[in-house]
Amino acid sequence: MEEALEDLYRDVILEHNRVPRNKCRLPSPAKSAQGYNPSCGDDITVFVEIMDDIIQRITFDGEGCAISQASASLMTEILTGKSRQEAFKIIDDICSTLSNPTMGITLNNPLEQYGEVMSLMGVRKFPMRIKCATLAWHAAKEAIL
Repeated sequence: MEEALEDLYRDVILEHNRVPRNKCRLPSPAKSAQGYNPSCGDDITVFVEIMDDIIQRITFDGEGCAISQASASLMTEILTGKSRQEAFKIIDDICSTLSNPTMGITLNNPLEQYGEVMSLMGVRKFPMRIKCATLAWHAAKEAIL
């Protein structure tokens, strides 16, 4: 079961890297924040338009590995339409779960409620890649403040 889930998640990462969603600069973003990982060179800027405390649009631009690009793409899909408060909870859930090495890939995983974002769980086998997976999320949190 775990191997089948890992294959599915790997496919999601590859698809979001090949065809990233919302990868563009906004013409006049309300806010933006940059995330940079000096250990691998991933460099992502997140752009956010917020109206009435709701994320109307969130995009990213930058270069990096497949994991950082796919994670940023997934992040834009899940945070669009959320309130700031909802976005902060989602970001905290995702970053803390990815950083918890004792949690396995299971159907009862806390990230299950976030759909395809569960695909990021595979990076926990490679501790150096956790920063790649969380880079855009940290930048988004800063931009949403």
